[in-house]
Amino acid sequence: MSDVVTVVHGPNLNLLGTREPEVYGSTTLAELDGRLVAAGRARGAQVRCHQRNGEGAIIELIHAAPGAIVINPGGYTHTSVAIADALRAVPGPAVEVHLSNIYAREEIRRISITAAACSGVVMGLGVNSYLLALEAVLEMIGSGAERS
Repeated sequence: MSDVVTVVHGPNLNLLGTREPEVYGSTTLAELDGRLVAAGRARGAQVRCHQRNGEGAIIELIHAAPGAIVINPGGYTHTSVAIADALRAVPGPAVEVHLSNIYAREEIRRISITAAACSGVVMGLGVNSYLLALEAVLEMIGSGAERS
């Protein structure tokens, strides 16, 4: 059976392509998901993409993830101890991802509560941030690495 990677897109990411394209780009969520699924398939992995706006729904996806996680917690990055705790509660590797560079944004967006619960963070590279995060978790799975 192939490796499974769960991609969790947080609040407002359903609006990709139309919401602040100068910050988040013009790629739609459907286009991004298609690229992730294709990249996973090329590596022999299943990529399952989900978008949720609610904190509880995101936590449920984390709990149900059968393996590695790529997560963009959106605005919850800066506020959600609960999502961070959920990430710590599951054994597979997780990589936080952001389309924009949070350190180049408003001061409140420069803090990530959820990053400390992840193996790593990829940000600021637009859609490529997601593709690199996927590549990273697939390498972690392949090496048998646990979350650090």
